[in-house]
Amino acid sequence: MPRRHVVIKKVSRKGAEYGDPVISRFINIVMKDGKKSLAEKIFFGAMEKVSKKSGEDSLEIFKRALDNIKPSLEVKSRRVGGSTYQIPVEVNYDRRMALSIRWIIDSARKRSERGFVNRLAGEIMDASSGSGAAWKKKEDTHKMAEANKAFAHYRW
Repeated sequence: MPRRHVVIKKVSRKGAEYGDPVISRFINIVMKDGKKSLAEKIFFGAMEKVSKKSGEDSLEIFKRALDNIKPSLEVKSRRVGGSTYQIPVEVNYDRRMALSIRWIIDSARKRSERGFVNRLAGEIMDASSGSGAAWKKKEDTHKMAEANKAFAHYRW
């Protein structure tokens, strides 16, 4: 991060099927070794499974899952007088989105179901209903921030 100049935020292009930049970002993070077409197949396959399982619009469930996983607080380490404190800070919108996308994909990779399409679909369903590993990670982050609320005056 430069100290003197403002960083210009790159605008991601619209997603292939739904026309949403968040979906494009999600696909890019799912992608491994530059295989974007495979990442798109995985994502859209997971969306199909989600719509079959729930009977609702898969895009709505995906948006709900991201909203449920977005953290509003996190802790950052600060050195004050030789000791390190965990200071709770609010998370800005771009970081919220990045964390929620990353947490959903990471927890989907750790699931034990067969095939990544099934894992991703299961994690999206769990996240939209307020359960699952990604949701637990968000709750743990909030609990850590609440526990360290006493050090909030060190924020600057």
